[in-house]
Amino acid sequence: MIRDVLVIKDGLPLFSKNFSSSRNFISDHNNLIMVSGFLSALNSFSEEFEDLGSIKELKLSNSNLRLAFLKNNSIPNLIFLASFDEESNSVNVQRFLKKMSYTFLKKYNINQIVNWDGRADRFNSFIDVVKTYVEDESKEQDNDFKEKIVDLFEEIREKLDADDNDNIKNMNKITHLKEKHKMISKFYNMIPELKVLTNINPNFYITGNLSKIIMKKVNGKKSIEYIAEELKLPQIKVYNLCKNLVKLGFITLNVKNNAY
Repeated sequence: MIRDVLVIKDGLPLFSKNFSSSRNFISDHNNLIMVSGFLSALNSFSEEFEDLGSIKELKLSNSNLRLAFLKNNSIPNLIFLASFDEESNSVNVQRFLKKMSYTFLKKYNINQIVNWDGRADRFNSFIDVVKTYVEDESKEQDNDFKEKIVDLFEEIREKLDADDNDNIKNMNKITHLKEKHKMISKFYNMIPELKVLTNINPNFYITGNLSKIIMKKVNGKKSIEYIAEELKLPQIKVYNLCKNLVKLGFITLNVKNNAY
């Protein structure tokens, strides 16, 4: 939130108001003249260098306070300043200073400002205006916070939805694989049986060594499961090779009760 508002003219505090219960170096009226002179001199010093320009914001290392500056060039040496905590948005504070400076210069004419006699209470009528703007900035801050919370929850929800979709896809994939395995596993008790004529040597037609080994195991009694166990191979591997041998016309797959 905005803690303090300060308007400086020629290094002197033309207007100041504290909007926080906590005190700091700006809200302490004993230091106000010294602080105003220092901040005004700092801003003027930075403008002496073309590469630097005027100061827009300062962060104090020993507190959570930051200072936002707005220099109005229509009146020489007139600076609008606001101190604010780290929870406030810098953009909102700069917008606040622009609104405040515009209203201040509209409410008081140039002669009143330029010919100011130094009395601290001369611009007290501006307090209610600033108070309204501070409250508006606080509402904007709350809205920003709420929007961030909403965005955060939306991001989390989207992440959870994405994770749920991934989990559903993975579950569907696992279920599909289980169903496929269950469907194929019923063929593992089938018994390969030689179909080729005795005067035909399958070795002349089969190129894969593993297929040749399986052919030697085929005797019309051993099931695919049994052959796989003997050869220490996955049942699905033996089943697929047997299917290829069926396509080549070398074996058939049958179901028999006397399988082992």
